[in-house]
Amino acid sequence: MHPMLNIAVKAARRAGTIINRASNNLDVLRVERKNHNDFVSEVDRAAEQAIVEVLLDAYPNHAILGEEGGARGDSEFQWIIDPLDGTTNFLHGFPQYAVSIALSHNGTITQGVIFDPVHNDLFTASRGAGAFLNDRRIRVSKRIQLADSLIGTGFPYSDFAHLDTYMSMFKDLLQRTAGLRRPGSAALDLAYVACGRFDGFWELGLNAWDIAAGVLMVQEAGGLVSDIEGNEHFLESGHVVAGSPRVFGQLLQALQPHLTDALKY
Repeated sequence: MHPMLNIAVKAARRAGTIINRASNNLDVLRVERKNHNDFVSEVDRAAEQAIVEVLLDAYPNHAILGEEGGARGDSEFQWIIDPLDGTTNFLHGFPQYAVSIALSHNGTITQGVIFDPVHNDLFTASRGAGAFLNDRRIRVSKRIQLADSLIGTGFPYSDFAHLDTYMSMFKDLLQRTAGLRRPGSAALDLAYVACGRFDGFWELGLNAWDIAAGVLMVQEAGGLVSDIEGNEHFLESGHVVAGSPRVFGQLLQALQPHLTDALKY
């Protein structure tokens, strides 16, 4: 395992311990509303602090971009952190959430960790070295038809600017696939594409920390990733499409007729 990936795994597991401990006492957590349907708990902040401490202890000169703490530092290396992706699920005791940590080097994602503390599933990837689930090499699914595919997605929950567009996409894909699922954690959704549990995934209006690690995971597992236009601006736009090679093309083709000017990067 790459030394930087090893440190990220250590940080993710540290955060997972905090999250698991807190999951037994959900009724006493302090929770704040950032925006409509967008919550942050003391667990999010504690988990991010633990991650940052581990990372900066090993690499004190690296920069940080965290969901809760924002951007800090100036370096060619930047850690992109979502300490608890799926906070709403967590707060309701719905067991679908994860820690996501990615490392960007000069703008290219080179390391990724997604840790599911509920099931103790550790997804890891290093650029050029493949993707793994609990030390087992993973690959995207071998399905070749969108009609046979299970597709993950994410509903708009806070910013509803693209709601009508999304609903038209959803209606269309519902009739073209074997099924759509919305578990509520984009990081895990992308990890599920990487290991073949989903054949594809799309969502609008995400942040870099939601998808940075998962995008690398899919790519290293043999999948394809783009924005809605078919370009590589997904980290900047927050609009992402991912899937196995054959399904990806069909999914993107199905989504593009719904593309609006507001979604173009």
